[in-house]
Amino acid sequence: MPTEFSIIEGEYLGDILDQPRAMQETLKGLEDSDALQHIAGRLRKAEFRAIVLTGMGSSFHVLHPIHLDLIDYGFVSIMVETSELIHYQHRLFDPKTLIVAVSQSGQSAETVRLLEVNRRRSAVVGITNTADSPLAKEADAAIVTRAGKEFSVSCKTYLASLMGLKWLSDILCSGDLGRSQQELGTAVPVVGEYLNHWREHVEAFAQRLKGIRDLFMVGRGASLAAVGTGALTVKESDHFHAEGMSSAAFRHGPFEMLSDDNFVLVFEGDSKTRDLNVRLLDDIRGQRGRAELVGEGGDFPPCNLPKVPPSVRPIIEVLPAQMITLALAALARREAGRFERATKITATE
Repeated sequence: MPTEFSIIEGEYLGDILDQPRAMQETLKGLEDSDALQHIAGRLRKAEFRAIVLTGMGSSFHVLHPIHLDLIDYGFVSIMVETSELIHYQHRLFDPKTLIVAVSQSGQSAETVRLLEVNRRRSAVVGITNTADSPLAKEADAAIVTRAGKEFSVSCKTYLASLMGLKWLSDILCSGDLGRSQQELGTAVPVVGEYLNHWREHVEAFAQRLKGIRDLFMVGRGASLAAVGTGALTVKESDHFHAEGMSSAAFRHGPFEMLSDDNFVLVFEGDSKTRDLNVRLLDDIRGQRGRAELVGEGGDFPPCNLPKVPPSVRPIIEVLPAQMITLALAALARREAGRFERATKITATE
């Protein structure tokens, strides 16, 4: 029986389909500002001992790719949720700490508290979608994305943040900004082409997900961004429990849960651990678990992604997870992404 799409054709779907435009606008707005270059110069002169990357929800998960870039370049990089940073890790607020704070609204409760607790002790680089927010105004330097207004669950603001953070990464790590612009530009038509087939993708996932009770998303490295954001998005948009974790962590316990009642989305990732992720997929299927591989090697059309530069892979990896949110909503006959208890901006700690 064909999936009924009318129930999911709301504002959240509109935001998903608007992602190519949001990405293009963000790309056009990326600047090599004097403020960012000043921060990068201080970093090169070793004025900072550590870089603390912080955010909440998808604004935390989005930090995985830049975290790895900074470590590969030789910097000390620490990822910590803003809620933990402001209450339990005060010693990190230090003149020799550079803080990179991501908040799509720029005014969530934790972000405002961070600015208050810091009292300008640490230099702050903000990544936000709101130009007049406290984060954009009070940060020493800011990258303002141009995703536009978003209805509820983060989708286009998440992709825009990934682009902004890749830009920041290349500034801090003395990367080729021209090449960065070019690579990020290739992501726009790739996302657009994938979303042109959203109905087919949702239909395929709806058939694959019928009857599942548990949903897992697993990966390694930069794919942890899509893993964490994908699982969070399912919970927010569908009221369906999903869990995101590393592929290795899945073997340490959740593997025992495998049955026909659950589904595992395995992210192929890069060459460093691709074979390990594919082996996990095979082992899950060997235990009669339901699983699909997201990546170039995926044999399920909604999960089969084109070959792209490594900097672009985290952007397109989240697209199958977005399709899952729509498929689960269609199966449950509810509108995906409409908040009943939460709000777009979390104003209470």
